[in-house]
Amino acid sequence: MGVYISILRGINVSGQKLIKMVDLVKHFQSLGMKQVRTYIQSGNIIFQCSDSAPGKIALKIEKKIKKEYGFDVPVIVKSAKDIEKTLNNNPFLKRGESSNQLYVTFLSDVPKRELVNSINAKQYLPEEFIWDKDRIYFFSPHGYGNAKMNNNFFENKLKLKATTRNWKTVIKLFELAAQAD
Repeated sequence: MGVYISILRGINVSGQKLIKMVDLVKHFQSLGMKQVRTYIQSGNIIFQCSDSAPGKIALKIEKKIKKEYGFDVPVIVKSAKDIEKTLNNNPFLKRGESSNQLYVTFLSDVPKRELVNSINAKQYLPEEFIWDKDRIYFFSPHGYGNAKMNNNFFENKLKLKATTRNWKTVIKLFELAAQAD
């Protein structure tokens, strides 16, 4: 069984799309997932699964949430190894930026290069992003709450589902995944 992290977009935010974590654990278990564990209330779930296709796992979870709650929730699933790769390759850390200003936007797929290249990054300075396949490393010196290049921005520009986590959360998700292995 592999260790995976599912990252749900937009649940339990401002009283919208409310899902109790204890219920989410039960739903994951009903899908055959083992050692299901949540981290904070915003839809971070660590689990073991015999299926090795993150896209298929995400689709199963999305269908289950739709069936149980009647609303759509985009789900992105990453392997523990993929999260480790994300941690080891952050170009902004290598440049010496504060981890408090760093975020990762996880994408549902690899975007088309021309869509990424169409973003006029200079227009959004001092915010910066660096694209790496199915993730975007994001530097927001004035905080994510004030960011112009936020999750909705990247979803609209890249025509993909996306969800963003701060750097501390990405570290914690990997730590929890390592414990589940």
